[in-house]
Amino acid sequence: MQKEPVIIVGAGPSGLAMAACLNHQSIPYVLLEREDCVASLWKKYSYDRLHLHLHKKFCQLPHMPFPETYPSFVPKNQFISYLDDYVSRFKISPLYRRNVESAEFDEATGKWTVKARNLESDEVEEFKGRFLVLASGETTNPFTPEIEGLDSFPGDVLHSTLYRNGKAFVNKKVLVVGSGNSGMDVAVDLANHGAQTSLVVRSPLHIVSKDMVHWGLVLLKYISLKMVDTLLVMLSRLVYGDVTKYGIPRPEEGPIFMLLAYGKYPIIDVGTYEKIKSGEIQVLPGVSSIRGNEVVFENGNTHAFDTIVFCTGFKRATNVWLKGDDYLLTEDGIAKQIFPNHWKGRNGLYCVGLARRGLNGAGIDAQNVAADIKSLQ
Repeated sequence: MQKEPVIIVGAGPSGLAMAACLNHQSIPYVLLEREDCVASLWKKYSYDRLHLHLHKKFCQLPHMPFPETYPSFVPKNQFISYLDDYVSRFKISPLYRRNVESAEFDEATGKWTVKARNLESDEVEEFKGRFLVLASGETTNPFTPEIEGLDSFPGDVLHSTLYRNGKAFVNKKVLVVGSGNSGMDVAVDLANHGAQTSLVVRSPLHIVSKDMVHWGLVLLKYISLKMVDTLLVMLSRLVYGDVTKYGIPRPEEGPIFMLLAYGKYPIIDVGTYEKIKSGEIQVLPGVSSIRGNEVVFENGNTHAFDTIVFCTGFKRATNVWLKGDDYLLTEDGIAKQIFPNHWKGRNGLYCVGLARRGLNGAGIDAQNVAADIKSLQ
């Protein structure tokens, strides 16, 4: 059994930000990570062309800005280097290969007991602390939807976490399911590598450029959210035209409103839209069922594919192991309380980076949590 005042679960960017902020306040902690490295999603489960979609000023972690030499929109390899430097600078030493199996508050002792399986020794280790910080991330476990007949598909089926680049898919018919930014990135990468690419678009979405989002977030300091959204929608229509004629419905709510209210990012165009307009990427409606290599769509049409790539996001597992919380998190492991008071629970329970507000939000959460813990010591 190990005892530290603060137990942090997760060593992704949110957990690292939390550790650095506690270090800054000279507060001891233990950091538990189920993988064998920090930021495993970036290091082990992301595609090659991944970039931060927001300007670096909105993505840097507390107490350490990005180097000035970094581009405005940081690519994967440089972001990983930044995180490694961050770990070194703040002397962060996670306990790796610890898979949390339960966390429960003991009313008698006023402390949290966290049980984690050491995946190297297969022993269950126990940790006790006055404070528990959930920083296990919004992107925890890859999610693949249940589709009738999927198990009959003879080709390759993979989640975006297993996709690296399109080199292996030249001339293959590939269906990308999911039209968020990951789906758009994967689709354009496949098309660039010569795959016959189709993209499922079910939900209405905004298409904007990186600069539009950047200046929209900057303008929020000076004008209302409604005015910013009106400007962005007008610019999007001016630059991209009528996207509905290509099978892409537009939302009724504005892009920044949807980002702040639901954590639903607008589509940052990285060249995908031009390939949709040219016909290099075919837009299709939702999938109804699968029969062998034939995929049946909601409009009744069928198309044959060699490969299906699911860019369908992630689920959280916090509800499986966190006991007794009915205040801080939803069943899906997202902050339940309204921003900006979403990060503090009861009995010394906190969350960082679970409010769908990106890296900037995680950094703000970490600073708030560290300051609150300091005040209670």
